[in-house]
Amino acid sequence: MGTENTSAAVAIENNTWLLAPLCLAGAVVLWGTSFVATKAALTGFAPMTVIWLRMALASLVVLIIRKRIPAPQYRKGDWRVLGFLCLMQPCLYFLFEGYAISLTTSSQAGMISALVPLLVAAGAWAILKEPLSFMGGVGLLVSIGGVVWLSFGGSADATAPNPVLGNLLAVGAMVSAAIYMVVMKRVSVRYSTWWLTGMQCVGGAVFFLPGVFVAGPQPLAAIPMSAWVAVGYLGLFVTLGAFGLYNMAMTMMPAGKAALSINLVSPVALVSGWLILGESMTMMQLAACGVVGFGVWLGRRK
Repeated sequence: MGTENTSAAVAIENNTWLLAPLCLAGAVVLWGTSFVATKAALTGFAPMTVIWLRMALASLVVLIIRKRIPAPQYRKGDWRVLGFLCLMQPCLYFLFEGYAISLTTSSQAGMISALVPLLVAAGAWAILKEPLSFMGGVGLLVSIGGVVWLSFGGSADATAPNPVLGNLLAVGAMVSAAIYMVVMKRVSVRYSTWWLTGMQCVGGAVFFLPGVFVAGPQPLAAIPMSAWVAVGYLGLFVTLGAFGLYNMAMTMMPAGKAALSINLVSPVALVSGWLILGESMTMMQLAACGVVGFGVWLGRRK
């Protein structure tokens, strides 16, 4: 009997070792291409409308599969933590990101996402008491310096009317995402990852609904099909799929280690922006991207 139990435990551990990176890989691809999809969606919809549509689509799927989602182990007072979690992401995260991508290029916004692992590491050190090395702090400062350089190294054009403000909003989105990841780690032991994802989608749909009315009605005939496809991709695949996969991976490894996978979002965003939207960067911006990457590399050193 003891041998059978040991074999079962080893099998579960092996499956977890394989499942966690697969979940992270899927989330990275979806997140990396989400910047291009958002840029495409904004050609037909206002930023608040894009965000609400993706939240509403994801919420519809959650309602359909709600009976298959395990019930949470709620404890008195959890509503405060859950409410704060939902405020950070999707509410503040998508509010910042939606307007950021309307003001800067998807490539620059994607590159700024490289800050998330270091921000999560700093938050995990402060809240979860996970260790943070001296080089981790140095790397964070270097990366932030690279983001500042990246922001001021670009010039306004049709696709990026205000890159400085857009990149600043993108940093705000990444800070919100980092706080969310740290807090989510604390509650994921008692709440199903898909229940948490569903809560975020429904909460986001309610939060962004007033923004649709503020944006005003839009003639459906004037909205290109590419914008509709982009909204569908964001709602059904990125909003529900990416966050669900990442939340699942977070239950299998430390918060700081899982967040390191976010480093791969930047190259995916850069390549997809170049291939799909034809975006390009100046030599100064490419050098700034190198500084951001160097800071991330420093932060990962032990």
